[in-house]
Amino acid sequence: MSAEGGTKAIIAALGANAGIAVAKFAGFAVTGSSSMLSEGVHSIADTANQGLLLLGRKAADREADAEHPFGYGRNRYFYAFVVALLLFSLGALFAIYEGVEKIAEPHELESPLVAVIILVVALALEGYSFTTAMRETAKVRGGRSWWRFITSAKDPDLPVVLLEDSGALLGLVFALAGVGLSVLTGDPVWDGIGTLAIGALLAVIAIVLIVEMKSLLIGEGVDRTLYRTIVTELESGAVRTVIHLRTEYLAPDELLVAAKIALHGEPGMAEVAAAIDAAEARLRERVPTARWIYLEPDLLRTELSGSPRKTPEDG
Repeated sequence: MSAEGGTKAIIAALGANAGIAVAKFAGFAVTGSSSMLSEGVHSIADTANQGLLLLGRKAADREADAEHPFGYGRNRYFYAFVVALLLFSLGALFAIYEGVEKIAEPHELESPLVAVIILVVALALEGYSFTTAMRETAKVRGGRSWWRFITSAKDPDLPVVLLEDSGALLGLVFALAGVGLSVLTGDPVWDGIGTLAIGALLAVIAIVLIVEMKSLLIGEGVDRTLYRTIVTELESGAVRTVIHLRTEYLAPDELLVAAKIALHGEPGMAEVAAAIDAAEARLRERVPTARWIYLEPDLLRTELSGSPRKTPEDG
């Protein structure tokens, strides 16, 4: 559901942003508004970003090979990281530059009503994209808050689209405010201030995305709840306890699990192999994303030394 929902949200955002970009540039050509120009560049960046997310999905589907034995799933994290960089460089920095220039050398707006109409239409289209992303996110968010979902999700697509659409909607409000105040006060500096606000907003969103995508790209483990679930499933049957556990997401739906386990009694090789096979089967049934599982039988060495065993730390 997450993969399908992410694709639907990306396609909705791609279509909306492409249409909005054309309208905004047409509005800039008519009005000369820097807010419209910045918003047009913002929409171009967003359209390119949706294309990059789709490209990341395609690249991640490649089969594992000798050079990449765990597959290419991290391509989705890489392309999402590139999206964050583009949003910062092409969106935020350009808008800040335009805003500063317009404040330093203000120019009167031409046909501001055209800009207002285009921005209102853009708000409606962005609202459709944002509603689609919210609806698809609600299917996988669970009991998490929206912010918690964005900062903890292992699938990068929905958080990226949510933040982009949120920024686009707020950016349109800033652009409307800039154009409107320029008309009401007769001072075009307000258009530059609106542009500057758009740039600052995009910079904040881009930095949040860069931090989150970097964390996913270098490798994240499971959360505390899933960590306990994994331990519970492993510590059953012939497995006495989990001595040591490490997890890492190789892709949104591909989890690596590596653990040292202690078995009951003193089993022979056949019993050890059977216990490991049974533990892997239990874990895969309960946690389908656990694609790569490596279990190593070992002795509970703290018992041999007489010292109490430490509980494995939550991931």
